[in-house]
Amino acid sequence: MKYTKATNYALHIVAYMIMHNKNDNLSLQPLASQFNISATYLSKILTQLVKAGIIQSTPGVNGGYILRKKKEDISFMDVIKAIEGTGALFNCDLQEEGECRILKVMTEAENVMETYLQNKKLYEVIQNTENNAICEE
Repeated sequence: MKYTKATNYALHIVAYMIMHNKNDNLSLQPLASQFNISATYLSKILTQLVKAGIIQSTPGVNGGYILRKKKEDISFMDVIKAIEGTGALFNCDLQEEGECRILKVMTEAENVMETYLQNKKLYEVIQNTENNAICEE
């Protein structure tokens, strides 16, 4: 299983926003520079986070993006679902009579992972980072 690059960026962007939780809006271009990605690509990611209610956007000269949810409430799963959607990771496409035992195991595994990621808050993971480094080198 592999998450998309967009999910990777989204998790890092939200973590960055949590660490720099001010009342100031974070503008698109400085954020794009911070993460070394195109403003167009970043805009698509931010739009999905806005639609999910994790962040909010403010138009205009002093506009930008700020957290909408309380930083203590944002889970890994909130961000993942905002980007990846809510569909199952595994589907049993084989025509079998009765219950698909493989699907049952895979669904149970997905539920365990989803519960873990829903309970794991980004704030908890980054609150003790030194020098604002989310990833250690």
